[in-house]
Amino acid sequence: MLQQTQVNTVIPYFLRFMQHFPAVEVLAAAPLDRVLEQWSGLGYYARARNLHRAARYIVDEYQGDLPCEQALLESLPGIGRSTAGAIRALACGQHAVILDGNVKRVLARYHAISGWPGLAAVGSALWQLAETHTPKQRVADYTQAMMDLGAMICTRGNPNCVQCPLARGCKAKRQDNPKAYPGSKPRRERPQKATRMLLLRNGCGELLLQKRPATGIWGGLWSFPEIGENEDLSVWLQQRFALVAAEVAHWPAVDHQFTHFRLTILPALIQVAESADSVMEMAPGTMLWYNTAHPAPGGFPAPVAKLLQQYRAAAIGTTGADNDTHG
Repeated sequence: MLQQTQVNTVIPYFLRFMQHFPAVEVLAAAPLDRVLEQWSGLGYYARARNLHRAARYIVDEYQGDLPCEQALLESLPGIGRSTAGAIRALACGQHAVILDGNVKRVLARYHAISGWPGLAAVGSALWQLAETHTPKQRVADYTQAMMDLGAMICTRGNPNCVQCPLARGCKAKRQDNPKAYPGSKPRRERPQKATRMLLLRNGCGELLLQKRPATGIWGGLWSFPEIGENEDLSVWLQQRFALVAAEVAHWPAVDHQFTHFRLTILPALIQVAESADSVMEMAPGTMLWYNTAHPAPGGFPAPVAKLLQQYRAAAIGTTGADNDTHG
């Protein structure tokens, strides 16, 4: 969870996740939908899918015991060189080297290593330094201290050099420009994309959900059907779902930021003219009519969860107004 997400954000998700999946065997036996449900809101959902796959592999191949060999750890889904090193140092008590984002920043500043760590030459130099500095004794303490130093003292935006225990030997501190290290990733203009997201509501007030493909954006999560900006809604509904739109209400646009692009979602609440049970027959297991008062069928992308919350609030408001009228 801490890969690409800050500690303060992770804590409530971690606590809830561990309540639902207190052991690797429990996680391995859980349906992926349940895992994604508990991950919803953290983003980068490939991490959750990899964690689930890794748990199953650990149970099937290692009887629930996590291996401590570097190569075996790196063979597990979602575990790379640095994560494997952290597991070996912190969980296995072995001499192992890590180089997460916090450690990269500390080493780059201490040694004034210029350039973006994502470049091969810069990354290689930092790995060599990480190996040089990692002690033979108390490796777990050193590893945790380096991560904490980067997270709490040698921070990205406002490094606290006054309290840093490494300040005396830090070249970036000596140059009085710690923020210059490490180098930034070359900026690219993120493309702008748009989609129309359809909240298709049947006569029972249920919304049509589609499960997204296992890979790609929001892989394996439940979402609303999407249609391109320039596609004809009536034709698309008829061809895809044999549905007819009786009423269409356009909602305000929702902006969502991805790592590589920006997405504008144009939501519309559409009352369909018939129940269309045939929709379920088109793709069994990947579509369902969802009663929003019931528990979630699995995980939702953040903007979908917000739209569902908006839909529930509108439904409550309508019910309240009706009650006032009839009272």
